[in-house]
Amino acid sequence: MRMQRVCILGGSGFVGRHLANRLHDQAIHSRIPTRRRERTKQILVVPGLELVEADIHEPETLRELFAECDAVINLVGILNEKGFDGSGFHHAHVELTDKVLDACRATGVTRLLHMSALGADADNGPSFYQKTKGEAERRVLAADDLDVTVFRPSVIFGPDDSFFNQFATLLRLSPGVFPLPSPRARFSPVYVGDVAQAFTDALTDRDTFGQVYDLCGPDTYSLQELVRYTADKAGLCRAVWPLGDRLSRLQARVLQRVPGKPYSMDNFLSATVDNVCSVNNLPELGIKPTAIDAVVPAYLASKTERARYNQFRQAAGR
Repeated sequence: MRMQRVCILGGSGFVGRHLANRLHDQAIHSRIPTRRRERTKQILVVPGLELVEADIHEPETLRELFAECDAVINLVGILNEKGFDGSGFHHAHVELTDKVLDACRATGVTRLLHMSALGADADNGPSFYQKTKGEAERRVLAADDLDVTVFRPSVIFGPDDSFFNQFATLLRLSPGVFPLPSPRARFSPVYVGDVAQAFTDALTDRDTFGQVYDLCGPDTYSLQELVRYTADKAGLCRAVWPLGDRLSRLQARVLQRVPGKPYSMDNFLSATVDNVCSVNNLPELGIKPTAIDAVVPAYLASKTERARYNQFRQAAGR
């Protein structure tokens, strides 16, 4: 299969930026839609990347975006919605997936790679996130007229991630003690470079058609262990206070009303299912999983040093 141009939905995000670079290394151009081009123009440093201001929820717009493309990659996903009834998750995950499938058929694009998530389960998922991710995955796999591949990663880490970096920020803001909800939730963090490589390698590999791949790192941790690890590598002396089920629920109900919704009941419910692989498919794809120790300490330390430098500048009035 010869690939020259790929449309990446959600491509201006964390994973998309890494993926666009990997595709460039394979001489494949990326077309990435964004709602606000000015806010995401930093991604234009990738040679051959086409950044298009567009609303991907408009069916006609999707058809225009997919025109002259050899494949589509859907990375779109949200961890929280504006409301509380699941409609935001359904809109972002299920409705968009239906529109993507229709646009692929209308434009003759047969190759589709879809980002799902570990724990996605349309029938038994405890959260709206997991249910809608599962339903989207089900609809993609039912499209037997297309050549589809589904990836289900654990939490993804790397420079500029929203996991270790977010916890480092929250720990810096905490007054010595950090109350942690769902401390026993289990994760197998997977490196963004490994995820991007899996997508890139699968793009032209016919053996991946119709397959679902679970992607995990080499080790499994509790959330409490990961937050304590973050504090240590960021040089922060903080006591992590694990909350029980009742206090975790209470924290979720309070914080989901805070602007930006830093934590919600849906997040709490998602954490009741371990985010780990029963079988890690990265080695099957020829990729050796990268450990957090190989990557995370460097970028947490660099951000800590940069934060200290900024504090010195402020103190000096510069």
